[in-house]
Amino acid sequence: MNKIFKEFRFGHGALLRNRLVLAPMTTYSSNEDLTLSQEEEVYYKSRSKGMGMVITAATAVNKNAQAFKLQITARDERYLDSMRRLATAIKSEGALAILQLHHGGRMNIPGLYKNQDIVCPSCVKANRDYAVEPRELKTSEVYDIIDNFVRSAKIAIDAGFDGIELHGANTYLLQQFFSPHSNLRDDEFGGSVEKRMMFSKTLVKRMIELRKKHAKKEFIIGYRFSPEEIENPGITLSDTLLLVNELASKDIDYLHVSLGNYKATSLRDKTDKELIVKKLQNVINNRVPLIGVGHLECLNDLEEAFSLGYDMLALGLIALSDNNVVENLKNNLEPNKVFRREDQLPTNMYNRIKKWDDSLLDRGYSFE
Repeated sequence: MNKIFKEFRFGHGALLRNRLVLAPMTTYSSNEDLTLSQEEEVYYKSRSKGMGMVITAATAVNKNAQAFKLQITARDERYLDSMRRLATAIKSEGALAILQLHHGGRMNIPGLYKNQDIVCPSCVKANRDYAVEPRELKTSEVYDIIDNFVRSAKIAIDAGFDGIELHGANTYLLQQFFSPHSNLRDDEFGGSVEKRMMFSKTLVKRMIELRKKHAKKEFIIGYRFSPEEIENPGITLSDTLLLVNELASKDIDYLHVSLGNYKATSLRDKTDKELIVKKLQNVINNRVPLIGVGHLECLNDLEEAFSLGYDMLALGLIALSDNNVVENLKNNLEPNKVFRREDQLPTNMYNRIKKWDDSLLDRGYSFE
């Protein structure tokens, strides 16, 4: 049997039926009170079919964490039932359920709610048209946010999730702490590259402590990261390799690199032709598994990605257009690339995907 479809066991014992993962993708489709909607419940159940593991959309850990409209949250006990329904929908199809914990920081869209407070490690505006000048977090508030992440992780445990993923990628708060562009602090959370890692390292430490106290030993702790930033100054691959080395030495279960293409090379140095996955695996050195993502759309892509050094693969767009993608890949059939509204996609999610029409057509996707 192809390696893709063989079981995979994490270091702490959790067992996947295969090495395919549903990538975390925003649905923009919660109920108005930010609980899981029926549309989302149907979506997660349908997209969990055949997957080894499902990572949820970014889930806000407090009110200020909310980065976009109709984003699910696990910010307090009022959302326990919502989270329980989400975990149940995923696990009912045999996949492991991972709750992605998230804070948007300075990337939050202004005007999402009354008296919104957009915060950041430092008072540095993001390079985005919609961005506003954020408020710099006090040191005590940084520790409060860490506590918020822990509280949300405890809710994930109580709701029946198999693990959590810390969202340290895609310009959001964890990445903002690591970035020399957005972190100009002079306390324990800023300054040198080692101090800029402190927020992430503290979060990981607290998650490990939480697992020991409140979860089964197999409870999964993952960390997602982006390898570079386009800002100057910004995160470089050299910075990221230092972070990855630190994280790989911790008692976590996986690392998840966020890339637009699984064969990506450096954004910042076009002369550097070495694949990012090769750089990462040279540092990780088999200490923790690495999840890859980006332009994985057929069996040949998956096989090539595994040959490059990824241990698991996260499927994005192709899992949205084809709600039977794992079975089709297993049978060496071409996945469906036609988006259909009736294929259990939430309305808001479908409409946002449709706005990317031109770029998706170039990749062979279409809409009905």
